Amino acid sequence: MTEVQELATFVEQARLDDLNERALEQLKIRVLDTIGVAIAALSAPPVAAIRSLVAELGGCPRSTLIGGGRSGPDRAAFYNGALSRYLDFMDSYIAAGETCHPSDNLGAVLAAAEMRDASGTDLLTALAVAYQIHTRLCDVAPVRDKGFDHTTQGAYATAAGVAKALALPSAQIAHAIAMSGTANNALRVTRTGALSHWKGLAYPNMAMSATHAALLASRGITGPETVFEGVKGFKEVITGPFRIDWRQEGLEGVLRTIVKRHNAEIHAQSALDAALEIRARPGFEVATVSAIRLKTFAVAHRIIGGGEEGDKRIVRTKEEADHSLPYMLAVALLDGEVQPEQYEPERIAAEDVQMLLQKVTVTADPGLSAQFPQRLPADLEIEMNKAVLHARHDDYHGFHTKPLDWAAARRKFDRVTSAFTSPSERDGLSDVIATLEERPVAALTSLLGDIRIPSVEERTSF
Repeated sequence: MTEVQELATFVEQARLDDLNERALEQLKIRVLDTIGVAIAALSAPPVAAIRSLVAELGGCPRSTLIGGGRSGPDRAAFYNGALSRYLDFMDSYIAAGETCHPSDNLGAVLAAAEMRDASGTDLLTALAVAYQIHTRLCDVAPVRDKGFDHTTQGAYATAAGVAKALALPSAQIAHAIAMSGTANNALRVTRTGALSHWKGLAYPNMAMSATHAALLASRGITGPETVFEGVKGFKEVITGPFRIDWRQEGLEGVLRTIVKRHNAEIHAQSALDAALEIRARPGFEVATVSAIRLKTFAVAHRIIGGGEEGDKRIVRTKEEADHSLPYMLAVALLDGEVQPEQYEPERIAAEDVQMLLQKVTVTADPGLSAQFPQRLPADLEIEMNKAVLHARHDDYHGFHTKPLDWAAARRKFDRVTSAFTSPSERDGLSDVIATLEERPVAALTSLLGDIRIPSVEERTSF
């Protein structure tokens, strides 16, 4: 068998029973978390523009759009994926050379599962497959330093998850993965320099393509079966040699993923905990801060600290703000939290945060870098009134060392969705997700379709 055929056999044979109890609970926590941040983005202007386009183009109404309406599964994959990705508040996976967001796969897997009238067990199994493939490819085949985006590995994971949700046979799964992997090799410029809306839409766009590839495979369309090892294939052109023995893989990759506590790029989480610790100390006065110095690991400095991916003290948009350590540290010290409200245009443009972020200096420390990715070390000093306040954090609540339980995940879910849902809607969604393996997918999608997109005035009344 070719390598993609070996992968397809793994996908076809996967069963929910392959997850232990802890992995199943964490997978359902990821579903709750991802749907929560998707609902929280319903009023975002880019999402509204996408919804308008989807409505104008139409599509066979096979899959539910969160917030009401239906469309074709590929368009639902794009729209619902854009919702879950927009706030940049979803889960993450951190490998030595790559960072990705496996929850990005949910929108596509959900759309395909609903199209097939699948069970909740089918949905969870397909999602676990996507998590496993996505995380393992990031482990052994990083592409960031080659100039490619992490959606590149996702092309294999999403296609596999969608094909599993559609219950395709092994041969068609292989063709779906091969077509998607061949077609979706995205550039890292998506996340460098002045960031655009595409930062949040690159994965949904790939997921739409991967969903379409799986649907094509279901109709007998074939793809290049040596996509990994072939001449001019993935290994030769992009990654170099790697090997995964899919016969030895399980489905518990979700246990290696982490959930964000703060609405901030994943590598900032520990640093923001340090900033909030200092802010809470008696006598702290943000107006007297003269300098903010953060030492952290090299990847954080490179991506969000002003390293090779661009100056992070020029912050004008939401996309730039949530990938700027100077902005996130400054707004945390000013507001005492980093939540979706901290990315409203008026907050980003405000003079206090724009002035304070200019006082932030971020440097990469070799000793801290050596602890990554097992830890996310951040060593913060804040100078004020001739005193220096110091805090050091290596992890946060949501990291491997302090995983979220259901109660903590529910608190985050309620916090981010409260402006868009009633208490009974939140309870209903939580109950269905908690028992998803016992229900049809339609039990979840019907609730998601019933959520309305309220006006600004209505949101204040919940």
